[in-house]
Amino acid sequence: MNWEQVEGKWKQLRGQAKEKWGQITDDDFDIIRGQHQQLVGKIQERYGVAKEVAIQQADEFLASLNASDDEDTAELARPQKAGRG
Repeated sequence: MNWEQVEGKWKQLRGQAKEKWGQITDDDFDIIRGQHQQLVGKIQERYGVAKEVAIQQADEFLASLNASDDEDTAELARPQKAGRG
């Protein structure tokens, strides 16, 4: 997943973002709309961190989404075991 895809799926992903950055308000998340630079700016503003730190946090969030997608894909690819009955 890339930031363009995050923008497209923002309504589904914003809950995960809210868990990570609880100090960012719902109104802020409405403004961010999954845009990388907007998210970085709000992380800086709300948490008082340097831009580089905010970028790292945003990139780690994206990586966690990718890891989650990889796990979901691997789960779908596993053969299903027949139930015993």
